[in-house]
Amino acid sequence: MALEVRDRLVGPVAGALGAWTVREAAESVLYVETEPDLADTAVFCEAYDVAPESSANCVVVAAKRGGNTVLAACLVLADSRVDVNNAVRRHLGARKASFASLDLVVAETGMEYGGVTPVGLPLGWPLLIDEAVAHTPYVLVGSGQRRGKLILPGSALAQLPGAEVLSGLGV
Repeated sequence: MALEVRDRLVGPVAGALGAWTVREAAESVLYVETEPDLADTAVFCEAYDVAPESSANCVVVAAKRGGNTVLAACLVLADSRVDVNNAVRRHLGARKASFASLDLVVAETGMEYGGVTPVGLPLGWPLLIDEAVAHTPYVLVGSGQRRGKLILPGSALAQLPGAEVLSGLGV
């Protein structure tokens, strides 16, 4: 159980697991150590014989309207991609949406690139989850670092702070 190995997790993830008010969801999270060189989803799935539909990618999007920028995390199954230009832009009421820069993501989340996870995101960030992820019995996501993965029910992800389940987020 990830709660038992919080000392091996990055600060934001460890803190979020400990503070998660839905205890059953927090207790359902498992942590597995993996090779850092195999962290990228396609490589990970091939090396560990994991079906892409059992793994999810968490990407950060910058949505802009006027002079305001909102950062949001999007979670889709690894066999699909985030519909940034339509689903995300419309849902966030933005004029323009694009993937956030690597430097910004690392600085804002306190996580490693290639390991960004929906568990432990900055407070106030929207977390947009494709409904296919929410309906997955168990899904692998990043752990905040490249050397591990979290495994948890899709339904638990939908109970994270700021989570919104959307139809058509992944295409």
